Amino acid sequence: MDIIKKIEQEQLKEDVSPFNVGDTVKVHCRVVEGGKERVQIFAGLVIAKGGSGINAAFTVRKISYGEGVERVFPVHTPRIAKIEVTNKGKVRRAKLHYLRERVGKRALLVKSAG
Repeated sequence: MDIIKKIEQEQLKEDVSPFNVGDTVKVHCRVVEGGKERVQIFAGLVIAKGGSGINAAFTVRKISYGEGVERVFPVHTPRIAKIEVTNKGKVRRAKLHYLRERVGKRALLVKSAG
């Protein structure tokens, strides 16, 4: 095993909860302001997952005051305290970029699993 892969293995998070595209999640982000650190929650729909290993990332989309907001989070960053799945979704696509053109309640409409 070469040295780069060994270092990447050490950096991987062990306690990542399983989630998929279409799930509604709450991402607990650590935010440093001045000397204080607090946890800020970004809740939305997972519209894409990509990468593998240490480079794995996912995109979360929410509607805030009528405007669509997307954030890309690396899975294995120490800035994420935890990922909480609030609703499982059932989708037929790996990427849900078509939701960007939708407006209102339809923009986050995904069938529930089950």
